[in-house]
Amino acid sequence: MRKHLTFDLTNRQSTSETVEGNDLARAGRWLIAKNLLDAGAATLDPLSPEAPMIFSAGPLAGTNFSNANRLSVGCKSPLTGGIKEANSGGTFAFAMGQMEISTITFNGAFDDWTVIRMTKEGDITYEDAAPYMGKSNFEAAGMLNEKYGAKTSYALCGPVGEYLGLMAAIAFPDPEGDPTRFAARGGVGAVMGSKKIKAIVIDTVKMPSFVDRKGVMKSVKEYGGKLGEEAAIKTFSDYGTAIVADLTNKIGGLPVNNFSMGQQVNSKEQTFEMGGTFIHDLNKSRGGETTHACMPGCLIRCSNNFHGEDGESITAPLEYETIGLMGTNCGLTHPDQVARVNQIANDLGIDTIEAGCTIGVLMEAGEGEFGDEAFMVQVLEDMRAGNEKGRLYAQGTQRVGEHFKVARIPTIKKQGVSAYDPRVIEVTGISMMLTAQGADHTAGNQPGFPCKDKTTEDLAIVSMDSQMNCAAADSLGLCIFGRSVTETNSQLIVDALNAALGTSLVPDFVAELGIEALKMEDQFNRDAGFTAADDELPDFFNTEPLAPTNKTNRHQVAELHAIRESWWG
Repeated sequence: MRKHLTFDLTNRQSTSETVEGNDLARAGRWLIAKNLLDAGAATLDPLSPEAPMIFSAGPLAGTNFSNANRLSVGCKSPLTGGIKEANSGGTFAFAMGQMEISTITFNGAFDDWTVIRMTKEGDITYEDAAPYMGKSNFEAAGMLNEKYGAKTSYALCGPVGEYLGLMAAIAFPDPEGDPTRFAARGGVGAVMGSKKIKAIVIDTVKMPSFVDRKGVMKSVKEYGGKLGEEAAIKTFSDYGTAIVADLTNKIGGLPVNNFSMGQQVNSKEQTFEMGGTFIHDLNKSRGGETTHACMPGCLIRCSNNFHGEDGESITAPLEYETIGLMGTNCGLTHPDQVARVNQIANDLGIDTIEAGCTIGVLMEAGEGEFGDEAFMVQVLEDMRAGNEKGRLYAQGTQRVGEHFKVARIPTIKKQGVSAYDPRVIEVTGISMMLTAQGADHTAGNQPGFPCKDKTTEDLAIVSMDSQMNCAAADSLGLCIFGRSVTETNSQLIVDALNAALGTSLVPDFVAELGIEALKMEDQFNRDAGFTAADDELPDFFNTEPLAPTNKTNRHQVAELHAIRESWWG
């Protein structure tokens, strides 16, 4: 049994509703899509007080079940105009679970900037946010940690979110208390800013109550054991997400210089310094932390703490998406460079995917040179200052590209494309085209799937299966990096849920949950006015062969939609 809290921010009031059983099993993306549809949010201005913002934790949050403490943040995206679920690690979902809170819905907006404080005693207070305004994320987080103590977690709106920049994210603390985990995509930080919520601070308490605690602990142990048996999991544990760069560079699907090339290093005699193998060895030689958990209980530990030549931390974490978009896509060639700009982005509380795509477009426009780290720093500092240039840049790739009349703008549904060129990494490209979430790889990523001699139908079915599984994981609060275990062990997952909630769910529940979420998200976007044209790739993906493979996109939206309709049944 948990609580769904609903805030009326305009009147500084809140109500609590009990959630249990089957209803508690449907969380995250599923719950966000259902509640946003019910609220009629598709036709609302996403930055208006009437537009809801939803935080949802999974039914196993608050435990040490590996991968089960992910947080879903949902709203109508001010960046895309469609539905958005932005997923994050950190300690906030863990704290929600320990406070026995399943969901928090925010309606309305405060008159002035406010910190919402929720305590283990059940008290909710509204505190003046003035001391934190205009502060960088690291400074504001330090102040929150000092005031409220270590046994709390927070959600933080950064300086770009304060002026409603559309690449603004929401920051959450890692287990050490630093604001390095983000619900990043779709402008969710701007929605938090529109409601004038500077921060939300909640207590961590103790393991939440369950119907069959012993059964839950049995599932925790079994799931963890299966993770330890998976070779793919071990690779991520050893090298982190940065290892994906080695793959995408090898197959020619890495974004380089605003998606104009698919490979940065193409000779065996050259060292690919932006790859996970090089980064791991360099970081280890400097005394850095090569494996790090982004959330309590995680056994995969696919993050890192990247150190510089002096042995001191430059940034944490240095992840693949940042390497691909703020790194190679902008012409950077060494991880130290990416780490430095990543740390500034974290301090600003912005989406590094959107930032990297935007800066790549600026370089394409001739505003800066590819590989010019100093130019990147200036762009980020303009965003920090909130000056005229910075506010333009903060509106993201599509709007900046249109402003500078750039031909190659890498977006789908006005959101920057993730670090997988769809001309080569075709299944992920199809997922980014079809998902209601915009160009979001987490909706159905298959970077290593062999595409040669496969038809559009073959690949679209792989994409839809992946989208279903990712939507199910996001609806249960599970990290998708455990997919090799989660997707093949539905019985284990429902056994854990049944022990926790006293339900009688069957294995088919997991897939059905994912399909239902996808259908509701699609319905939301259609209600918001989206058409098939919104799923198209930018034309340069169709017309410009990508070196070194010389591939162009070969999948058309009309055929993809027909395959999806058939797959849905």
